[in-house]
Amino acid sequence: MSEIRNTRDEILDAAESMMRTAGYNAFSTRDVAASVDIKAASVHYHFPTKSDIGAAVAHRYTQRFIDSLGDSAAFKGNADKAVAHYADAFRTALVRDGKLCLCAVLGAETGGLPPEVAASARIFFERNLEWLTAALNEHGKRGIPAALSRATLVLASLEGAMILSKSLANQAVFERVVRGLLLTPGK
Repeated sequence: MSEIRNTRDEILDAAESMMRTAGYNAFSTRDVAASVDIKAASVHYHFPTKSDIGAAVAHRYTQRFIDSLGDSAAFKGNADKAVAHYADAFRTALVRDGKLCLCAVLGAETGGLPPEVAASARIFFERNLEWLTAALNEHGKRGIPAALSRATLVLASLEGAMILSKSLANQAVFERVVRGLLLTPGK
């Protein structure tokens, strides 16, 4: 049985790859159309503007990333397990895909992005901070400020570790940062 071609998903896949490789401003709807082997008008049928593509890519990326993390309650405040699990999601992107986190790229370009694309990237960071805060929080409501501080440190450290690791072409940089984030020495 042949698979039905999903042009919308193919457009998003191509745009995501281009954005994660060279940034939002490094692709055009013509580039995407050529990559998917369709006419530019077909891209515009699904996404009237380039910013519609960018926002849709960021939204889909965010949803997939959060879904891949699972239920934050499973960690019951066990910081090392939560951080190790969270770091695995970033490691997967860096090692398997060989690319940076989409929203790290977009976050670095925020000043030059259309508002809807910047807003979609911001949602990635907000949702990740929410997930991490919940996973790290072991003291209920009274523990939220400490968990949010740690969540912010973890997210910023892993995004930075990806950038350094990719820039230096050295995955060991990422792994050193992960080890530094774990509370239990020797992990």
